[in-house]
Amino acid sequence: MAKSKETFNKKDKEQRKQRHKQDKLRKKEERKSSKRDGNSLDGMMAYLDENGNITDVPSDPRIKKVYKQEEIQIGVPQQVDEPDEFRFGTVSFCNDAKGFGFINDDTTRERVFFHYNDIMEEIHETDKVQYRITRGPRGLSAIMVTKKR
Repeated sequence: MAKSKETFNKKDKEQRKQRHKQDKLRKKEERKSSKRDGNSLDGMMAYLDENGNITDVPSDPRIKKVYKQEEIQIGVPQQVDEPDEFRFGTVSFCNDAKGFGFINDDTTRERVFFHYNDIMEEIHETDKVQYRITRGPRGLSAIMVTKKR
């Protein structure tokens, strides 16, 4: 008598294939039968609350803040030019080799940069000086620096 052409492995593979098809059909039917809320537009909407957290509930319109378009500033705010008067301060750091230093302003306590090209006479650390302010590329700079008289 001839041997059967169906082996155990072939039967096992066929059974697995049939189970996979049935699972696929069952899942498809479940998806069709169960109407999920995610299929509608309302189910897909997300809202931001006042703290920046994502929620599924819209915020109360009475709490809403109104901003005028003219008040919104994009970019760096424009700087107001400093008055053209002499200021007074003390030299806190001075590097003769590199040609720059810093002045501590007496009134505002700001630290102002100066370059040796902008000094009118020789100055050293702890000297009392008078100077004018200009806005440089990296902040405030002192020009026309002289010893206080």
